[in-house]
Amino acid sequence: MSLFHELYERYARDVHRFAFYLCGDRALADDITSETFVRAWSSDTEVRLATAKAYLFAIARNLVNAERRRGRRLTTLDELAAQPGREPGAEQSMRLAETLGALETLNEADRAALLMRAEHGMDYATIANTLGVSEGAAKVRVHRARATMARMMGVKR
Repeated sequence: MSLFHELYERYARDVHRFAFYLCGDRALADDITSETFVRAWSSDTEVRLATAKAYLFAIARNLVNAERRRGRRLTTLDELAAQPGREPGAEQSMRLAETLGALETLNEADRAALLMRAEHGMDYATIANTLGVSEGAAKVRVHRARATMARMMGVKR
């Protein structure tokens, strides 16, 4: 099995989920996922397995940001949660809408840091490398995002 195939099999779902949470559009997340792997495959930079996931997330994040700079209207996560048929129960739908709404209020870098830590279990050094900040700044971003989410959702800390 080629390295590229192994990377795709191992990380495509994670990259897609990450891109989706950043942009809120499933079709765009599909495109970003594809483009992420094309760029990784065609890059002159050697992809190391130890840091591959962070490298792929950095590419995906840059692609989402490029879409924003182009002025493409990205679906908000609130709009997505409000679409019928997304969650089975009314209470679950309300909780999902509340969570996605709180996530939407975070700035892009804080949201990315939180998702990398909470959803993908990345360590702070990897998050820092992906975002191009110090490890301390990555910790601050995750903490700030968690605190904002808790405050928005009325959770006592």
